[in-house]
Amino acid sequence: MPAESRHISNRELSPRDLASRSADLMLDKKAREVIIMDLRGLTSVTDFFVVGTGESDMQVKAIVDHLNEEIRSEDTKPFHIEGYDKLSWVLIDYIDVVAHVFLPESRDYYRLEHLWADAKVSEITDSGT
Repeated sequence: MPAESRHISNRELSPRDLASRSADLMLDKKAREVIIMDLRGLTSVTDFFVVGTGESDMQVKAIVDHLNEEIRSEDTKPFHIEGYDKLSWVLIDYIDVVAHVFLPESRDYYRLEHLWADAKVSEITDSGT
């Protein structure tokens, strides 16, 4: 597998494509404020963060379940999922891409956009609206 694609996958999917697909899947379940943060050159931990907000713990669960099911069906498995038991901040780690789904108060508290202020940020919107 090429060095640029370290996530657990049986097929080639670039980190950028995985980030974009993750953002689109969040929007499928009506996540708000979906962004992709390009962390390449800022850290060796991951290439991209995808961040979205659900209005309730049930919506966070629906977003995470949809994202996980769809990405798995495309032959990519997460390395780790954290926070699923509490549903205020769920992190899905694909190594090259880390998806974060927050409740509004958790997103406001942790402020990933401010913590990684040097990252290039792309706001993702639903083209169907």
